[in-house]
Amino acid sequence: MKDCLNILKQRGFFQQCTDEANLAKLLDEKEIIFYAGFDPTNVSLHLGHLVPIMAMAFLQRMGHKPIALVGGGTAMIGDPSGKTEARKMLTVEDIDSNVLKIKEQLEKFLILDDKKGFLLNNADWLRNINYLNFLRDIGKHFSVNRMLSFETYKEKMKHGLSFLEFNYILLQSYDFLELFKRNNCILQVGGDDQWANMVSGVELIRRVAQSTEVECLTFPLILTSDGKKMGKTEKGAVFLSTDLTSPYDFYQYWINVTDDDTVRFLKLYTFLPLEEIKKYETLKGEELKSVKELLAFEVTKTVHGEEEAIKARDGAKAAFGGGDNIDFIPKTAISKDRLEAGIPVLDLFVECGLSESKGEVRRLIQQGGCKINEEKVDNEKIIINLSFLTDKGIILKSGKKKIHRIEII
Repeated sequence: MKDCLNILKQRGFFQQCTDEANLAKLLDEKEIIFYAGFDPTNVSLHLGHLVPIMAMAFLQRMGHKPIALVGGGTAMIGDPSGKTEARKMLTVEDIDSNVLKIKEQLEKFLILDDKKGFLLNNADWLRNINYLNFLRDIGKHFSVNRMLSFETYKEKMKHGLSFLEFNYILLQSYDFLELFKRNNCILQVGGDDQWANMVSGVELIRRVAQSTEVECLTFPLILTSDGKKMGKTEKGAVFLSTDLTSPYDFYQYWINVTDDDTVRFLKLYTFLPLEEIKKYETLKGEELKSVKELLAFEVTKTVHGEEEAIKARDGAKAAFGGGDNIDFIPKTAISKDRLEAGIPVLDLFVECGLSESKGEVRRLIQQGGCKINEEKVDNEKIIINLSFLTDKGIILKSGKKKIHRIEII
């Protein structure tokens, strides 16, 4: 496929690169092997990882071969990029367990069959590294002055930069060198907070292997139009694992994106053709409702499969459109005895995660933003008991976007 880099730009996958003209030429003239890294510091990837993953998927569809590199080695010390606090240390067992779970998630987006794409683990070359040899062969190519000039380390120095974290840039650069030698990998891609590490890898390969062909490409760090970090909610990060974020909550996250973000996110997070997405660019207000439903369905389908996407969509319609399928509305089980005794409405909304505090529930009631079984709550001292029970349980709504169901056990 021609014009690869321009297509990435049109979809929003471009922040900066080492040599734009050379990169465009490489992508258009031959099949290349490229990589992005994912440190297994959690049991699941989250929405912040979706931009590099989707970019990798598009590049693979353009005929290039991805290496998804899980950092079973680098996760043992932690990357200081974009962080002011040191990363919590994990056991080797936890890291290896996380690697397997992340592999399953990556395979939903990428073909990693050792032909069209690869899944590798830098633990294979980092965990048993000879430190003296590493310092002699690799460390000599790094200038401390140069490293401290990077914004990542400038910011970290204000709070304290450990020697452990200082080594991370060497290790990630070494990863690129190893992949260059082992797999003829000539491009690294990733978030723009990785720029310092990625440029250092390019420079290391050019010094050690005298190759002028290697490049790196970064993607923007996505913020929503209201300035919030993409993938963050009141409850925390939105994860790709169903154990941490249900398909319903995942779907609802996309339904609730702002109008200004809808078309932009269609380009970044779905495989819909740009020609189709262009049709939605002039829509506003209520006209965007169906586009948000399309966005939510497409992303949920990619991450969780079509069956789960359909269930999430049906659950959302039941919650907000009067449908009958309530099975996929988030729920909390409460004993019949407890409900019979009665639960203050302020306590119940907080317990179900619909509000952070009783004060917040109180303000919502005053503003007319709390509903029970579609009836507006106008008394903050009301007690919820069995008299509120319907054949659907008890349906609680907080504002226009949050819903929860009480199930009796």
